[in-house]
Amino acid sequence: MRSRHCPPHRPLLHPLTLLVIAGVLGTLLPAVAPTALPAQSRAELDKVLRRKVLANGMEVIVVENHGVPIATLEINVRNGAFTQTPEFAGLAHMYEHMFFKANKDLPDAQAFNDRAGELGAVFNGTTQEERVNYYLTLPADSLPGGLRFLASALINPLFREDELAREKEVVLGEYDRNEAQPGFRWQQRANALLYPGQGSRKNTIGDRNVIAGVTPAQMREIQRKYYVPNNCALIVTGDVNPETVFALAEAVFGAWPRGADPFVADPIPPIPALNGNTSQISEEPINAVAVLLQWQGPSVGKDPGATFAADVFSDVLNTPGSTFQKNLVDSGLWLAVGVNYYTLNQVGPISISGQTTPDKFRAAMAALEREIARFNDPTYITARELEAVKAQRAVSSAFGIEKASEIAHTIGFWWSVASLDYFMSYTDRMAQQRIADLLRYTGSYIVGKPRVVNVLLSGETRRAMGLTERELLTPYKTGGIRP
Repeated sequence: MRSRHCPPHRPLLHPLTLLVIAGVLGTLLPAVAPTALPAQSRAELDKVLRRKVLANGMEVIVVENHGVPIATLEINVRNGAFTQTPEFAGLAHMYEHMFFKANKDLPDAQAFNDRAGELGAVFNGTTQEERVNYYLTLPADSLPGGLRFLASALINPLFREDELAREKEVVLGEYDRNEAQPGFRWQQRANALLYPGQGSRKNTIGDRNVIAGVTPAQMREIQRKYYVPNNCALIVTGDVNPETVFALAEAVFGAWPRGADPFVADPIPPIPALNGNTSQISEEPINAVAVLLQWQGPSVGKDPGATFAADVFSDVLNTPGSTFQKNLVDSGLWLAVGVNYYTLNQVGPISISGQTTPDKFRAAMAALEREIARFNDPTYITARELEAVKAQRAVSSAFGIEKASEIAHTIGFWWSVASLDYFMSYTDRMAQQRIADLLRYTGSYIVGKPRVVNVLLSGETRRAMGLTERELLTPYKTGGIRP
């Protein structure tokens, strides 16, 4: 049965925000990327991954893994929060929920669920900033039926008024649960500050009023624009034969007519650059002080090289024993601190998040400023540290292809956000990173660049500290003394 919550591998709040909130509440999470890492070198992937583009533009990707007689079938669509104007904020996610309802071949949600049961399928979908995916995991001998099942939902949804009304309440309940989390509004405001005027394009959960007023006509507009074969990829992984999958894909999806390129007909507006430092303070009943510093990072389509450097740089700084961790956490100034870059095509965020105590806040911020100032120092990261994290990446990613369902999700993310070629070359490009590449990244995107400083603390703590948003605009000096 499909779960009624957003996927565990992509929370509605940014992963680094979850690190901050979890740390404040006493359960510290590691700083991790929102999706699994690409798996293995290109040479190794070429042995098991096959692809074909149908005449209508739909890309079909197959990864063989005959260890278990199951298969995962996944549809990825280049849609998500990044296509949303304010009037559609949250409706990419609403559409995801309606995918599992009535279509031309299955008259209602119960019939949909019954057919999934006949196929032995477990199914779900996810919505992220730059992709929406729908997937089934089922016995390998249900492959033909599973593809037809997906095709019916993808190509011929009905958007029944009664089903939309019921599912709207489900999504509103999801929104309410997220809104009840400490830090929800803080994160929403952080996105709005980091992406001025374009916050709806980073807001996966959306706007409650927009969700409450959703109509079938809006669902059909999303379908017309983005649910066309040349904006979709079919990924099939597991105990399958590639030639069989290609033949079935042609038979099931081949007659689906190509649509207009949605990003030529309706281009995504560029994200405005920050023109200076900004800050916000939010108050919640928490015991510590949570800090989130963010910069506008590289767009993978414009500066792919910087995205590899960003991942390596984050890995080094998050390693226990690194200069960054020793000077900030081991010193006792910070309870925890992590660095992250989230790969996106529409300007991915760079984040440094951490937790400290009210009495150490200003000294902790001053120490953090000293570390950031050293990001352009060629001796800040040693060659040994660099080689160690690259080796760790290679080892950990080598296991990624072993779980067929996870590799389908991973391929789908990178296909939508970047490209399949980016995914295929990821591990090799990571291994090529040098200190000079990391310095280019930090110099281009972090050191001396406009940023957003977000602080979350209780109202009582804020009053006791006398903390203001104006104070946060200027970097703290040694000892936490304001200039």
